[in-house]
Amino acid sequence: MFIEFTVKNYRSIKEEQVFSMVKAKGEELEATNTFIPEAITNTPLLRSAVIYGANAAGKSNLIRALMDMEAIVRNSASKSQEGDSLPVTPFLFDDLTPDEPTEFEMIFINEGVKFQYGFSLNSEKLLAEWLIAYPKGRAQRWFSRVFDEDNNEYDYKFSDYLSGAKSVWQNATRSNALFLSTAVQLNSEQLKPAFNWFKDKLRPSNVGGWGPGYTASLCEKEKSKKQILDFLQSADFNIHDIEIETEKFDPNSLPEDFPEVLKEKITKEMKGKEVIDIKTVHKTKSGKLIPLDFSEESDGTQKFFSFAGPWIDILEKGYILIVDELHDNLHPKMVKYLVNLFHSSKTNPKNAQLIFTTHETSILNQDVFRRDQIWFCEKDKSQATTVYPLTDFSPRKDRENIELGYLSGRYGALPFIKPCKSAEV
Repeated sequence: MFIEFTVKNYRSIKEEQVFSMVKAKGEELEATNTFIPEAITNTPLLRSAVIYGANAAGKSNLIRALMDMEAIVRNSASKSQEGDSLPVTPFLFDDLTPDEPTEFEMIFINEGVKFQYGFSLNSEKLLAEWLIAYPKGRAQRWFSRVFDEDNNEYDYKFSDYLSGAKSVWQNATRSNALFLSTAVQLNSEQLKPAFNWFKDKLRPSNVGGWGPGYTASLCEKEKSKKQILDFLQSADFNIHDIEIETEKFDPNSLPEDFPEVLKEKITKEMKGKEVIDIKTVHKTKSGKLIPLDFSEESDGTQKFFSFAGPWIDILEKGYILIVDELHDNLHPKMVKYLVNLFHSSKTNPKNAQLIFTTHETSILNQDVFRRDQIWFCEKDKSQATTVYPLTDFSPRKDRENIELGYLSGRYGALPFIKPCKSAEV
């Protein structure tokens, strides 16, 4: 379960920003939009949260910060090499911050244990790292490391609660790798739940969402294909059946006018691989079945089909889904449908969580969201991003029109549009 994320000095984010999935006061939509995790019964959590803000306000940077933290945990020990740079960019519109570290911290639950894990770094090396576990509700600092600039070495501190070959893991940890990731790679069983939360449970999506490949692969089996069809038909897509064919990649299938350099590159990359051909089957009023190539479907249909497989998988397994710009190419009712799947114990039995950004304001109301599920992003005069919840404004329960309040500027996070000088007469 996702509890809280903190980020500092990352791209447009200068000062420390905290994004929380902890339920605030208020009983509205409590049975559908919130849940109580078994590990910490005194901390109810939210099943979803939405982030609004103007273009370039920093919404995507908050999502990117989550994705970069996840990528560093997964890859720093296994895929990077000594001397490789780390994927962080500090806040650049200040004299001091470019030389200061970026900091990430995540509080989460996995395998019945609450963890508080974080690290600070620059593009060259890790500067600090820490892990606090709460296996019995009480804090246990399992390890910490801090880079000593004077001695050019790390100061490690280990708790007696952490077992295993700690000195071996310490000596194997590179300056541009995380101790957590290195220790797990060297078979630390105790640290696996913390590492595996990032590797397995956190599911960030790219801005464009997913490609259709995963959903198509599910359609090769009748049981999972029926799930996909039910998903599409319940969202009012008139798709009667899905046909999937796979064949070896043929370079001759590329257009004749395709650039030769790209043709050679694609041929090399696709050699020996299979290409999936997707056809959607529609039924006419008379009952006639009409197959269409997937490329003939609308952008919205293609995106929704691509969402179907991962969305079902995430709901079934109780993962945390992070999506930037969920509204892109989707009708407002489709966005509402996807969100409400997380708000139902029937479709979300394992308390999967959804965090997304959008400009779609038709769902910005108290019938869909609790007040603590709505967040905003905006930039100040120094170009720094601030992230804050709607609850900061104490909106009236069930009475305040949240969409109207947002569009009228009551909560900030709107673009400030000035007249275009070139258009003035």
